[in-house]
Amino acid sequence: MILLNIPGYKRIEVRNVVFDFNGTIAEDGILIDGIKEKIKELSDKNVNIYILTADTYGSVREQCIGLPVKIETFDKENASGEKKKVIEKLGYDITVTIGNGRNDLEMFESSIISIAVIGKEGCFAKTLFGADIVVNNIMDAIEALLKNNRIKATMRT
Repeated sequence: MILLNIPGYKRIEVRNVVFDFNGTIAEDGILIDGIKEKIKELSDKNVNIYILTADTYGSVREQCIGLPVKIETFDKENASGEKKKVIEKLGYDITVTIGNGRNDLEMFESSIISIAVIGKEGCFAKTLFGADIVVNNIMDAIEALLKNNRIKATMRT
């Protein structure tokens, strides 16, 4: 669990971290260099890690072999609604979401903290504006969770 005591805001016990795949932790269906190590480091914090994706390239399961993650894939036509359902099932108040696409907006709205990743693929503008935090790349997003004073500094009142 990651404990966030955000001054003037909330005390949050993060038990789940949910990632989108393409554009977030992968580019063109291939995991970004260094992401496997960061995900393993994040799992050492005793959080459940999920990857929710429409799996555009059909590569998520092969790319994530050996990682401490749970993967759920969805029909490309309703990924947004399905991602939201997973967050509601996990518990919005204990779940952080990280993504970049249009189909991540509903899960952002359904989680306690959402982090938009711009990355090389860019970020859907409405998702960007719906996020609590915006970062340049996925490594910055994971580092914010690992060194959670960064989140405190960004979200304090």
